[in-house]
Amino acid sequence: MQSSADILKGIWTSAGGDPAALERVRLTGEEPQLPSSFRVAVAGQTTIAAAGLAAAEIWRLRSGEAQDVSVDMCHAAAECRSERYLRLDDKPPPPAWDAIAGVYRTGDGRFVRCHTNFRHHRDAVCKVLACEPEREEVQAALMQWTGEDFETAAYAAGGVVALMRSYDEWSARPQARALAELPLISIEKIGEAPPKPWPQGSSNGDRPLSGLRVLDLSRVIAGPVAGRTLAAHGADVLLVSGPELPAIPWLTIDTGRGKLTTFIELKSEMGRAQLRELLEDADIFSQGYRPRALAALGFAPEDAAHINPGIVYVTLSAYGHIGPWAERRGFDSLVQTTTGFNHAEGQAAGIDGPKELPAQILDHATGYLMAFGAMMARARQAREGGSWHVRVSLAQTGRWLWSLGRLDRGLHTPDLTGEAVHAAFIEDMPSGFGRLKAVRHSAVLSKTPAQWSRPAMPLGTHPAEWPARS
Repeated sequence: MQSSADILKGIWTSAGGDPAALERVRLTGEEPQLPSSFRVAVAGQTTIAAAGLAAAEIWRLRSGEAQDVSVDMCHAAAECRSERYLRLDDKPPPPAWDAIAGVYRTGDGRFVRCHTNFRHHRDAVCKVLACEPEREEVQAALMQWTGEDFETAAYAAGGVVALMRSYDEWSARPQARALAELPLISIEKIGEAPPKPWPQGSSNGDRPLSGLRVLDLSRVIAGPVAGRTLAAHGADVLLVSGPELPAIPWLTIDTGRGKLTTFIELKSEMGRAQLRELLEDADIFSQGYRPRALAALGFAPEDAAHINPGIVYVTLSAYGHIGPWAERRGFDSLVQTTTGFNHAEGQAAGIDGPKELPAQILDHATGYLMAFGAMMARARQAREGGSWHVRVSLAQTGRWLWSLGRLDRGLHTPDLTGEAVHAAFIEDMPSGFGRLKAVRHSAVLSKTPAQWSRPAMPLGTHPAEWPARS
């Protein structure tokens, strides 16, 4: 079984990182840290370390000064569940799931998972089932369906659900075979442009990403975690949302640390003009919208490269950018269900049915990989020019997690308690919502400590403009 150091080396070198830089990384802690048969804590530690090392390398490129990076495995595991440990004015988060979200049996004895936290996704499920949004009604209606037929019909209606599959069952599907042809992170040149110099000054201090401007068009966890990570290393991150877009308030608070946030109505020409103006001065455009949604509005990767030659465009998808499911919506819990994780954990636990991983690790690890890929591409742009497209997916991160191997008695591990996390890894800070206690970043850089210099604020607080560079 690969060590943490070997796993990090694989991530780092696959994106063109200099192997010599790995000598400055220290990974501490032993697994398992969380109750799982999968190497969840190692996945968090190594993806966080990859992003931290990319930031350290950019600092070296900009300042000539090398620095050390360390990541503790327990701290990384806590950060990959940061939404659980957030406290607002000492109050814990409310229930994370909608009343009808979760697992159901179908008429053919299979299990399906419904993700209904956004109202339009809940309405789609209820429309297909012709029932009210009550658990008992949903379960009764599903007994008239086979699992796969319901999955297909719900997606066609705009819902997001997943049939629980075994790993072997998933691996035989065309989408899994398509993913097998892709790297963990894809970094491709999509246009010509001269190298962009590193910015000389920033409102965000003297840190690796100072002066770099990031447009963050993402929601829920993976994409917002990427933006939060870039902000932790000094980037000016502007989260673009819309007043009509659904959001999960607690996640907005947790992943909003370090960011500016504005509303832009992208369905209007005025809004699209605002975004184009922001894009002209951006370094990184990071998005996690439904496949082709932004392309229809004129913001496909190639459009962005035309508007701003030299841009680094980062795309997050659920199931990858090729294959029959390339257009399919999805969230971490659904990808876990359909790609075999829930079935495998259930078997390991000796239960009849799905068992979730102890963290939304596909989301969190993918978020750190997004930030890592964005930084590696930006460093490459500074070195050789060009516009770049970085692509990651939850399912491909899941495929990588499978490849790390299993822990025989991992499910016997005591869970990481809130008390332990709050004693060791929590920082206290103001916000636009109240006083926050939240998990601090687990990548420790010896010369440029990660920090969020801007408080989390309600969506739409700031104007649609970049802060001035000093």
